[in-house]
Amino acid sequence: MNTAKKADDFSRRRFMESTAKTFLGVGAVGLTTRAGQAAIGPGLNLPDREKPAKQLIYLYMGGGMTHLDTFDTKPGHDNQGQTKTINTNVDGIQISEYLPSLARRADKLSIVRSLTSTAGAHQQGNYFMHTSYEQIGTIKHPGLGAWALKYHGRMNPNLPGSVFIGGNSRINGGGGFFEPEYEPLTINDPAQGLKNSKLRGMNEDQFNHRLDLAKKFDADFHQTYDVKAVRAYTQMYDDAVRIMQSEDLSAFNLAEEDEATRARYGEHSFGQGCLLARRLIENDVRAVEVSYGGWDMHNNVFISAPDRCGVLDQAMSALLDDLEEKGRLDQTVVVLTTEFGRTPRINQNAGRDHYPKAFSSVVAGGGFKGGVAYGQTCPGGEEVIENPVKIPDFNATVAYALGMPLENVIYSPSKRPFTVAHKGKPVLDLFA
Repeated sequence: MNTAKKADDFSRRRFMESTAKTFLGVGAVGLTTRAGQAAIGPGLNLPDREKPAKQLIYLYMGGGMTHLDTFDTKPGHDNQGQTKTINTNVDGIQISEYLPSLARRADKLSIVRSLTSTAGAHQQGNYFMHTSYEQIGTIKHPGLGAWALKYHGRMNPNLPGSVFIGGNSRINGGGGFFEPEYEPLTINDPAQGLKNSKLRGMNEDQFNHRLDLAKKFDADFHQTYDVKAVRAYTQMYDDAVRIMQSEDLSAFNLAEEDEATRARYGEHSFGQGCLLARRLIENDVRAVEVSYGGWDMHNNVFISAPDRCGVLDQAMSALLDDLEEKGRLDQTVVVLTTEFGRTPRINQNAGRDHYPKAFSSVVAGGGFKGGVAYGQTCPGGEEVIENPVKIPDFNATVAYALGMPLENVIYSPSKRPFTVAHKGKPVLDLFA
């Protein structure tokens, strides 16, 4: 066997193993949960959503997005610094000059300006935002995408239910203590698509012949160890093969988009990630997270923020436009969030430090009102003075938009009870 053929065999094997371990669900064993128990959760007594959203796009700004330089500017205050304020297409709502395209689409946005958290370190804040629970060493909690899959299942059996797009998969809201099938498939580079998923060096008959041989070799093992984990592993490999042979796999191929569309999202990984997210949503993937880091601006915030905001502004605007044009915005919740804000007071390095006490996020689509600025911080942006929204409340709002039962209890393998947003209460004023 020559070197090229060995490499091709390795690539195929790498695809099948990694696929089985992520979106097809092998990588942890012995997990059992009990869903939909009659146990009482937070006792919210909420009405069911008549037409809940079906899908989730979660845009995560890693590092702590500055609120004074994005969605909660304070014109005329010393804390504002060099960032100017501009009007939007909604009377009475102003945002940063660095977000001109989103300003023209403010009628699609619900801007939450009163988020508040207790987690001021990146890892802990990230975890809290994704899960609604504080990070502890004895358990890993699921993220919103995993909860959506748990309650609503896959929409397209030929594609993963959840996908993470970005360079740091450790920060995504994964499957936590749920069964491995709820882990997201990770795509590091959206332009590269789903690697090692094509047959090379052999035809389909040869590939199927090798699979049949592998099954025969494994038959005694499967019969001897006829347990849930082993059966799941076998089923996951069967699913991986089905995906490889499915036409739906083309959803990961951005080359199918014309140059003008790709340019409209921006020729950067976040913009192309948002484009890939749109394609996956069109192909009925339940939840997609796109990560964009670099917001940890302790130094030179007025140099860094315009660049980061420019990328965000272009990509998110294109995403909202396309979802609306394709009739997907009403059924898709789009979330823009981060682990915390940054200090309103500018530091000695012309930057802003960590600030969980007050910050902003955005929701759109999925039954949310457009043209809304909810909550308020004080004139300097340091304190929430109207309608505070805690992290579990924010996540409960997203979960409620997706029709998830906030009061249902699911038990971890250690028999501890958990709900989708801990003790969070949805902000009903944000819904149309």
